[in-house]
Amino acid sequence: MVQHKNKTKKKKRHILKTILIVFLFICLFTGVTLAGVGYAMVKSAPPLDLNAILSLNEVSMMYDNKGLYMDDVPTDEKRTVITIDKMPEDLKNAFISIEDERFNQHHGIDVKRVFGALYIDVKNKLTGKSGLHGASTITQQLLKNTVLTPKVSIRRKVQEMYLAIELEKKLSKNQILEAYLNTIFLGGKANGVEAASNQYFAKPAIELNLIECAYLAGMNQSPSIYYPFSPSSKKDPSKYINRTKTVLKKMLETGSVDQARYDTAIEDLDSGKLEFVQPNYNEKLNYEWFSWEVLKRVKADLKKQYNYSDKEVSRLVTYGGLKIYTTMDKDLQHYSQKIIDDTPKYIDIKEFTVKSGGMDVVQPQVGAAIMDYRTGEVKTIIGGRGDLPPTSYNRGASLGFLKPTGSAIKPLTVYAPAIDMKIANASSLVDDSPLSDEMLNKIGYTFQPKNVDGQYRGPITLRTALTYSVNVAALKVEDMVGIKNGISYGENFGLIFNKKSKQSIAALALGEFNNDPKDKDGSNPLYMAAAYGAFGNNGIYTEPILYTKVVDRTGKVLLEKVPEKRKVMSPQAAYILYDMLKGPVINYSARSAKFGDMPVAGKTGTSESNKNLWFSGLTPYYSAAVWIGNDNPTEVKTSGNGETASGNTAGVLWRKLMEKIHEGLESKDIAIPEGLNTSRVCLDSGKLATELCLKDPRGGNRIIEDYFMDGTAPSALCDAHVEVKINKLNGKRATDKTPGNLIETRVFISKNYAGSVKDPSMIEPTELDDYKQEPKPEENKDDKKPENDNNKPVDPNKPGNDNGNENGGTNPISPQPPTNPGNNH
Repeated sequence: MVQHKNKTKKKKRHILKTILIVFLFICLFTGVTLAGVGYAMVKSAPPLDLNAILSLNEVSMMYDNKGLYMDDVPTDEKRTVITIDKMPEDLKNAFISIEDERFNQHHGIDVKRVFGALYIDVKNKLTGKSGLHGASTITQQLLKNTVLTPKVSIRRKVQEMYLAIELEKKLSKNQILEAYLNTIFLGGKANGVEAASNQYFAKPAIELNLIECAYLAGMNQSPSIYYPFSPSSKKDPSKYINRTKTVLKKMLETGSVDQARYDTAIEDLDSGKLEFVQPNYNEKLNYEWFSWEVLKRVKADLKKQYNYSDKEVSRLVTYGGLKIYTTMDKDLQHYSQKIIDDTPKYIDIKEFTVKSGGMDVVQPQVGAAIMDYRTGEVKTIIGGRGDLPPTSYNRGASLGFLKPTGSAIKPLTVYAPAIDMKIANASSLVDDSPLSDEMLNKIGYTFQPKNVDGQYRGPITLRTALTYSVNVAALKVEDMVGIKNGISYGENFGLIFNKKSKQSIAALALGEFNNDPKDKDGSNPLYMAAAYGAFGNNGIYTEPILYTKVVDRTGKVLLEKVPEKRKVMSPQAAYILYDMLKGPVINYSARSAKFGDMPVAGKTGTSESNKNLWFSGLTPYYSAAVWIGNDNPTEVKTSGNGETASGNTAGVLWRKLMEKIHEGLESKDIAIPEGLNTSRVCLDSGKLATELCLKDPRGGNRIIEDYFMDGTAPSALCDAHVEVKINKLNGKRATDKTPGNLIETRVFISKNYAGSVKDPSMIEPTELDDYKQEPKPEENKDDKKPENDNNKPVDPNKPGNDNGNENGGTNPISPQPPTNPGNNH
């Protein structure tokens, strides 16, 4: 019996021993496995990138040409990074008290909180509850917000704890706390305490009081629940009030505030002293038209210089804390926008509205741009007038906005190449007359093109053709230049031609671009301003630039913008065009652009059916362009009787804008370059003037002093004005049978230039005089008077008789208008 009991005891001990060994083995195996898994988790943790932790998302800003704040770069989140000395002690203590009360004692992880959280997690597993309880220190939260994903998992928690210990070896507590308080999301669009302070209280963090600090620290637990502007919070603010009191209680427990301050803070909360300022989340920028164009160019240049992807460059520009220094003149931008908004005050146009982006958008619209054509710096861009939807395109500068330029193209593609290539000069003649059938076929016209006034002027100089915007002359000169040359010059001036426009002489000579909605071409105000600037800059086209440099948050210059320049034409040809462009301003449709005694050169442009009205021009200082038109291209009309708006309307707005930027500037002209000479030429022949040009039958001086490049001045004398002896009674060309007392010498227009005058009497007569003197009736003998020397009849055939002409008919008589002009024509 005793033996049996002993055997039973031995057997039980053996079983217990076996169970213990198995349990120990399992524990050992589990421990090794867990250690291996933990080691694997740690090994797979991302590298501890201090730059990623300390380089936080920060809103980039734009500044004007004087370095003054202009706009924030639009973003879905706002952050302004500040140093820890710009954070009040109450704010730091509030976050430490509620988030990590042993922050200053632990080395990255709080062991006490870890075991507390582990107990809760095991309890949750046993009871079937999901989720893992957090025990993150501020150090761990910083890592989660920067280099780790926010997803809660055992793997991430292990990596988080490991990296937290490593991070505390490399950064001080102040560095960690500063990074954390600049990182955390605090509701709305606020990231970091500075952005949150501005968002909720409209002031910097350093000015926060105790209850405001406690509120911000408390909302970190759940920004959506404690968001003060949500409908539920407005209805019942007790949620965030109670949470703020909880933070204050923790601050009292940790000794961050004493009892007196705590009691005062609670009283302030209960009496409604926690007040908020509703933020403005309107993403419309302060300087919408200029700022968006700046951002496009900055992104493009960063991609080009650093080979960034679209995603990388977008994030850098949006959240990189960049400082972008633009060329915008803030005062001019404000002034110009007001002028354009008030367009009907200055010009007569018929207004109406169209629906766009859910808004009533006023029409016609206006686009404008002003630039310094030597430095390339753009001073103002106006992309539209009135209230416009955020998606509205920029009519002043966008490449998506291209319009036919009308006659504003003529200096660029017709007269500039003709003079620069020495095909013609400003005083060369072109015949303003109907096109031949051969030329009509050549340019593909099935109709005779006409001038604005429907008339032909005959032979006129290029200067005259440009001044009066003569369409037929422009077509003929363009034909002389050649389509390929015209396109080449136009593209160098910044114009854009699609495939069909490149085959059209109308596009090149008259600015009637094809402008297919699917293949836009033409120009916009910014690029027209740049194009015309070349005439004042010795023929150099300067790329318009909207910013000068971009600096990152450390002060490193990422981009420094130097405009590209290219020679479009010679300095001599450029000056001649500049001088020619004064003609429309002084004598024709661009008079409205003149202001003060400042030299102004420029050209109007009106596209087919008056759908686009332009003025492009320059002074010795700046160039600018203004466009007027309806977004859905239709005729621009006047307000009264609905007639077609005048082509000079854009010039009025141009003048208003340019007057402002020229205030205080000296009135001086552009210097004449070397290699230019002047000669006196006749407007009717384009040849060297003679005295006869002063006696033009129209009663005016037809002599001008014009500019010529070396070797291009005419050498032949004017043959348009001729002296002809006529019978003053019938206006016919005198012969040897014309009585001397009827002969006079007059200046006429040569028949070779007959097209230049409308009055036929001014053209040299070709019909010979056939005058016959009627015989006198026989005298009555009864009435005979005594003959004497004074009463002897005059014998017209007697040799030496001068017929009453003291000069014997050998010198011209002062010109007198014919008594019966053209009587026999």
